[in-house]
Amino acid sequence: MQENTLTPTFPMPMRGLLLLTGMYSFAWSAFFRYFGEDLLRWLSMEATAPDGLSARVFGTVGMLVGFVIFLSAFYPISWRYLILAGIVGKLVMISWFILAFIPTLDWNKRTIFHVVFSELLWLVPLTVILLRSLKVAKYIASLPEE
Repeated sequence: MQENTLTPTFPMPMRGLLLLTGMYSFAWSAFFRYFGEDLLRWLSMEATAPDGLSARVFGTVGMLVGFVIFLSAFYPISWRYLILAGIVGKLVMISWFILAFIPTLDWNKRTIFHVVFSELLWLVPLTVILLRSLKVAKYIASLPEE
C-alpha cells in the first residue's frame, strides 16, 4: 500500500508577494529618506515638522530592509535567511519608530497607519512565506540523492 503524501511546493504568488513587500518597503522608506521633514510634518498633523527628529537614517535602514526582502524573492528556498532578515528588519523598524518617533509625534491616525500598514501588516505574509520555504527546503533535503 502506498502512503499518500503531498509534495510541498513554493507557489509563484508567494514570490510575487515577496517582490511586492520589498518594493513597498523600499518606496515607503525612500519617502522617509528623501522627504523626511515633510513626511514627519504629515505624520505629526502639525504645520511645522517636529524638532530633533531625523528620518534620514530611518529611511536608509528601511530601504535596506526592503531591498533584502526584494532579493529574497529570487531564490526564496535557498535564500530563506534573507526572508528571516526581512522579518527581523521589520521588527527593528517597528521598535525604532515606536521608541524614537512616537514620543515626539504622538499616536494619531497617521502614525497608526504607518505602524500598521507599513510595518505590522507585512509581518504576516513574510512569516507564512518563511514557514513555507522552510517546509519546502526540509522536503528537498529529505529526497534521496540520485
